[in-house]
Amino acid sequence: MEITHNVAACALLALILTRCHAAPPHAVADYGVHMGSEFERLAAEKYVMVTTFRKNGDAVNTPVWAAGDDGELVVWSDRQAGKVKRIRNSGRVEVQACDARGRKTHGEIVAGEARLLGDEATERTRSVIAKKYGIVGQVTMFFSRLRGRERTIGISIKLG
Repeated sequence: MEITHNVAACALLALILTRCHAAPPHAVADYGVHMGSEFERLAAEKYVMVTTFRKNGDAVNTPVWAAGDDGELVVWSDRQAGKVKRIRNSGRVEVQACDARGRKTHGEIVAGEARLLGDEATERTRSVIAKKYGIVGQVTMFFSRLRGRERTIGISIKLG
């Protein structure tokens, strides 16, 4: 019974903290690679819109958390998500800064090439995102691990 209460308390804390739209404490950080202002700008954003493309060319926008890692943006997703299927088909993406719901975008749209990551790199992606997003990221990744590591996958985006 106590475990159930702890899980519920953590879920409530995560929900409360995600409603806060202030930048996370390490939103602006040195990611070890200085490949230009677009990478640095997007890596420092709290949310980015990742646009993937269907086989017929239709664009599909998804707001996500992203972090910089070794000169590329990394995000994570459920393996069954549509964006993962579209990236398998074509790695072509566009990235733009946005708000949490993806309704308000700002900054330039940057083209990129996405690739799906293996298990080790996916685990690194989880760690990088958890570090960037502080307690909210740590709680989110904790619950992601509880659901099963095989359910999620890391995505790396090389900006073009």
